[in-house]
Amino acid sequence: MSSTSVSSFAASLLVPSKNSSFSNHKRRLIQCSLGTVVEPKATAASEPLLLNAVRGQDVERPPVWLMRQAGRYMKSYQIICEKYPSFRERSENVDLVVEISLQPWNVFQPDGVILFSDILTPLSGMNIPFDIVKGKGPIIFDPIATAADVDQVREFSPEESVPYVGKALTILHKEVDNKAAVLGFVGAPFTLASYVVEGGSSKNFTKIKRLAFSQPKVLHSLLQKFATSMTKYIRYQADNGAQAVQIFDSWATELSPVDFEEFSLPYLKQIVDAVKQTHPDLPLILYASGSGGLLERLALTSVDVVSLDWTVDMAEGRRRLGHDIAVQGNVDPGVLFGSKEFITNRIHDTVRKAGKGKHILNLGHGIKVGTPEENVAHFFEVAKAIRPSSSHTQVYLLFFFPSKLKRSIQTGPGNAEKMCLHAVNSLSEAHKVASDSELPVFILDDVGYTTDSRSIPGVQLMNRVESEISVMLTDDLVEDG
Repeated sequence: MSSTSVSSFAASLLVPSKNSSFSNHKRRLIQCSLGTVVEPKATAASEPLLLNAVRGQDVERPPVWLMRQAGRYMKSYQIICEKYPSFRERSENVDLVVEISLQPWNVFQPDGVILFSDILTPLSGMNIPFDIVKGKGPIIFDPIATAADVDQVREFSPEESVPYVGKALTILHKEVDNKAAVLGFVGAPFTLASYVVEGGSSKNFTKIKRLAFSQPKVLHSLLQKFATSMTKYIRYQADNGAQAVQIFDSWATELSPVDFEEFSLPYLKQIVDAVKQTHPDLPLILYASGSGGLLERLALTSVDVVSLDWTVDMAEGRRRLGHDIAVQGNVDPGVLFGSKEFITNRIHDTVRKAGKGKHILNLGHGIKVGTPEENVAHFFEVAKAIRPSSSHTQVYLLFFFPSKLKRSIQTGPGNAEKMCLHAVNSLSEAHKVASDSELPVFILDDVGYTTDSRSIPGVQLMNRVESEISVMLTDDLVEDG
């Protein structure tokens, strides 16, 4: 069955009272979408929506912001660029940083306002001269290649090197006034090391891999300096107004899983553990583009949120990460070049697959240059219009049926006497209920996939349910589910 028919399937559930017969019962009509339970909830007003969502609290809708929401697609930003053509000037001047950071806030009112900066901003303070040149990107003037080069790298002191960052965050926090979360960000050690060893951006990453595989001690020494420095930088941002911080490990996915475990994971884990010692309530978000092969390992960092890129199916990402960790994303940035109807459909598909709670709606990467500004506006309008009636609780559905019904569904139309439905909030709970039952049980997740290989195919069952079966619930099952 298509994802459209799965998502649109709804059953009118006829619930018998305890004192009535199965064929002669009082009817209560319950509307529910497949794999979801609609639950209007109140949201704590004292904290931004984004923070409440990350912490697993009940929220009215998924919070939304977009990576690179302040940038070249906005006409107002282009005007500033004409007056201040240097990126470093724009990102190292307090007034300009605040103005640019607030541009999308003033127009779209996102639930996250991210600092306008760059992950390479700390490099000058670490004795690594660099620039960001229009049309070329980052340029490292003296790429690192030896142990002697690493010795020249200083640990970062944000108070001394980037005081404008702290000042800008303080102003942003005051301006936004908890109507949205102020977001800071840093680069991850391996990604920063990739830039400074490669001398800038890279396609093949041969230099960083040569260093990793021929002189691993040299690379580990550099990575440790970045880990210590970024820990300080995150704390500094939090102390000056950042309410959550995103860690970008953009190039870690160039590593094989075994190399990720040596050259990236330990340093990410070190940063998270150290920050949580001093700032236990600060949400940390981890983003790595092309991370489909590393999702389970990203969760080992103990970050609060894993940001998925668009190459990972959101529902699959949820299953692989588990529901204890929040997710962010993951609409393809290219979708914003489509029609408004197309954008709307993709937003709802992503939200449905993410399930209720612990989801921040975002793109799977930054907004592309040339994206129509009106389409970005539409994205925010649709996202912020989502309300409890269209918000979903992630559940697993358990279909209980006698052998006669099971055979009927497997072989074609037949006399389906009754079917009972039970909804639970986790796969482990689903398996417990299934193991306690004497009836054959089919476990279906919220996007129509079977989680029990012994049962019949999910599509076959759902076509059967959608077309022919009225689902009867007993009151005790309603109370449970």
